[in-house]
Amino acid sequence: MSIDNLPPLKHVIDTHGLAAKKSLGQNFLLDLNLTAKIARLSGRNEDHDVLEIGPGPGGLTRGLLSEGARRVLAIEKDERCLSALAEISDAYPDRLTVISGDALDINPLDHLTSPIRVAANLPYNIGTELLVRWLTPTEWPPFWDSLTLMFQREVAQRITAEPGSKAYGRLAILSQWRTDAKIVMNLPPEAFSPPPKVSSAVVHLTALPEPRFPADAAMLQHVTATAFNQRRKMLRSSLKSLSPDIEDHLHAAGIKPTERAEQISVEGFCALARSLKNT
Repeated sequence: MSIDNLPPLKHVIDTHGLAAKKSLGQNFLLDLNLTAKIARLSGRNEDHDVLEIGPGPGGLTRGLLSEGARRVLAIEKDERCLSALAEISDAYPDRLTVISGDALDINPLDHLTSPIRVAANLPYNIGTELLVRWLTPTEWPPFWDSLTLMFQREVAQRITAEPGSKAYGRLAILSQWRTDAKIVMNLPPEAFSPPPKVSSAVVHLTALPEPRFPADAAMLQHVTATAFNQRRKMLRSSLKSLSPDIEDHLHAAGIKPTERAEQISVEGFCALARSLKNT
């Protein structure tokens, strides 16, 4: 079934020779009904610009545009996809801008008008790095109102995990510190071409007006990365490289030095980051 007057995605892929490249982390979602549903999960976008990373043959791009997004900025590294995306641009005049390049190297704010949302089936090989960048700008609120992102299901569970669980770690803390994060959709491998070896999930993150607890973003990221790099160790051991007085900082944050990283709440890590930042 089609959501517009453009060809089915399988036809687009065949016509433009767009076999997915593993080196680019590509797995294309071909069901346009699913891409339209993901677009709707991102919110009503008639008054928003939407940033999309890795549009590939344009399934989600078409979903966003057909569902009424004011404008879509699509950043695509694979030059093979540009001709297919140009056809979408022609079908939705003045509403789609395509930039060829690496999303890690491009500042999208040069091409977007607020308010802005992000919606993307992120390439597996850069998805986590992009998310961390979006969650840890020096100033908050960020440029985006919400993120609607597809990940491997394991990554989605890490974003929404609670303290004490095996999935709980740096991603959960950074996400839940500044956003409301929830899994809004699950997709099986067979929904994609080629089918990945794992299931996928869509996570919706809504930016909070203020972080839940005060902390310096860079310090919080450093503390959590260090703590969970040796998550089986007690914090007094895993964090000793951060300060010769680490036990004093842990006590100041209300944390027992014998506890392990997965036992500490977002509030606890923020308190520890504040203590270390003030030394």
